[in-house]
Order: sequence, then C-alpha cells, then structure tokens
Amino acid sequence: MSVARKAVAAAERLVVKVGSSALTTTGDGLDVTRLNALVDAIATRIAAGSQIVLVSSGAIGAGLAPLALGKRPRDLATQQAAASVGQLQLAHAYAESFGRYSLTVGQVLLTSDDVVRRAHYRNAQRTFSRLLALGAVPVVNENDTVATEEIKFGDNDRLAALVAHLIGADALVLLSDVDGLYDGDPRSGATSKIAEVTGPADLEGIAVGMSSSGLGTGGMVSKLAAARTAASAGIPVLLAAASEAARALSTAEVGTAFRPAESRLSARRFWLGYAAGTRGRLHLDDGAVAAVVRRRRSLLAAGITGVDGDFEAGDVVELVDPAQRVVARGVVAFDAGELPELIGRSSHELPEEQRREVVHADDLVPFRR
Repeated sequence: MSVARKAVAAAERLVVKVGSSALTTTGDGLDVTRLNALVDAIATRIAAGSQIVLVSSGAIGAGLAPLALGKRPRDLATQQAAASVGQLQLAHAYAESFGRYSLTVGQVLLTSDDVVRRAHYRNAQRTFSRLLALGAVPVVNENDTVATEEIKFGDNDRLAALVAHLIGADALVLLSDVDGLYDGDPRSGATSKIAEVTGPADLEGIAVGMSSSGLGTGGMVSKLAAARTAASAGIPVLLAAASEAARALSTAEVGTAFRPAESRLSARRFWLGYAAGTRGRLHLDDGAVAAVVRRRRSLLAAGITGVDGDFEAGDVVELVDPAQRVVARGVVAFDAGELPELIGRSSHELPEEQRREVVHADDLVPFRR
C-alpha cells in the first residue's frame, strides 16, 4: 500500500467531506439511509481512536423538497432560503444518526471571513480544538443562509481543505458520487481511474468535468483543486465514493490517493497561500519567476512587468508568470499606486527609502507546478 494510503488509514485526526449528491436527491431531499451509512463508517473510525471533523454539503439540497422546489435554485435569495430550511433538517438527521452511537454533534457554520481574517481563523481553530477535546463530532458547512457571492467559499471541497489544515488534520477524505479521479470523463466509458497522484506532473493533460447531479456546486474540478491544496500543504488526501466510505475510512484501499508534500506549511503560510483573500496581481518576468519559485528569493521591483488591482501595503497579492499562471502569493510592501514608477528598475536606481523587497521571501508562498 502506498505511503499516502497508509497515512490515511493510520490518521489520528481526519477531515471527512461529503457532497450534496451523496446525501440528497432532487425529488426527495435528504436520503437518511445514505446519511446513516456514512455515520456508521465515521462512528466505526472514531471507536478505533480517531478524531473526525465532518464537512457536509447538503443543506440546500435538503431544503428543496420541503419548499416544493423542483431543482436547485439559481438566485442567491432562494438558495439561502433553501439552506435555512435544509440546515435544520441536516443537523437534526446527523444528531439522531450519531446519537445511535452515543456521539454528540456540534454544528459549525463558516463563511470565508472565518478563515480569511487571521483573528477569525484563530478563533475557529480554538473552537474545533475544544469540540474535539470534549469528544464531540464537529459537523461543518458553509453558512449558506448568510453567505453572499463576495464571501462564499464556492464549494465545500475548498472549505474541507482549509479546515484540514486549520485543525492540524493528519488526512483529508473527500467523498462524493464518483469513485476516484479518472484521466477523462468517466461517463464516456473510455477512461481509466488514477490510483495515485504523486505530484503535479501526474495531472498533466487530465480533463475533469462538473457533477451531473445538479445538486452540488463542486464537481471533480473543485475536488481536484482541494486535493492539490491539501497535498501541497503536507496533508495526504483520499478521493473516493461515498458508497465506499467504510473502506475509505478503514483500509483506504479505494479511490485515488494524493501523496502529500514532504513538509507541512505553517498555519501562517497556509493562510497566506490558500485562505487569505487577494487584492491584486503582480506580473513577473521569467527571471523573477525563477528567483521566487525555484530559489525562494524575495521579489524585487526589477522583476515586475505590470501591476493589477487596488491594494495597499500589507495586502495579499498574486504573483503571475508571463503565461498568466499564478506561481505564488505574498504580502506586498507597497501600495498599488507606488509601484508603476518602480517596476523594472534595479535597487540601485531607486531612492533609498524605496530600496526594499516588493514581497519579502518570509511573506511569500510559491506554488508547486
């Protein structure tokens, strides 16, 4: 068995994420039989000594039937209304199901502000730690009832990756209606499942699509992004079908495993690289990309070719290469208005008070490619 699968099987603290399509159906809403099967698998793993945080989609899907909505609504107000109704049903169903094992459930509703803002991030961290110490099972969902387009995570897969790092999880398990990552659309029939992803090179040329259930917001695109986020931060990931939850949470010999990076990012660097909101972009030449990404050096004005956005010193910005690919994120040391007259100039050409790094290496997170 691979290193990643062994790590998932032996993890003492896990985040398990389950998608809407694995828990709900368009016509009937919440499927209690499926939910109970998931809880059975989680409770068995907890009985074996692990701590688990469950990130669960399904609030909007669970609210469709009670509100006589035939399909997932497109407008934000109706989505929030469905979430308001469905969240109660989902929480009640989990409380009853885990109650069969005398396990207490704690509901945690998050918006992106809770992980983007450092003070909120630390508070969420303390809440999770206390719930787990008290023996409760935290059940997490995006707070769809109040989230707006500007503060939405976009999908619970990304939320699960962020929570996994936030709580110091040993592994992340993503459960959905698909049994792993394929080298094409599995509905076409002419594809093969990828058992192991050891690094970015394994994903070159892989075409992934959205879920066809119409219930969720993610699909394989978001699951792959979440898996890469967690693995890059040093967390092993298993992507599997919710129907195989028992095996995924025991032997881990199903689905697709993602090997983690050798070192785990600190909480601050993970926040900087994956959780913090960005306010602009700095365009880099090839030399600056090599310095920042490969040699882990600070970004100097000489390597910048362009500036986008309205940001201030201390904001987080994206660093992009000549092909417009994001290669790093970092805390910028200048306001957007100050940079145009500095870019492309060597340090000795600048006034003494401006001879500093635009993004210091200590405040910069390069991305693996």
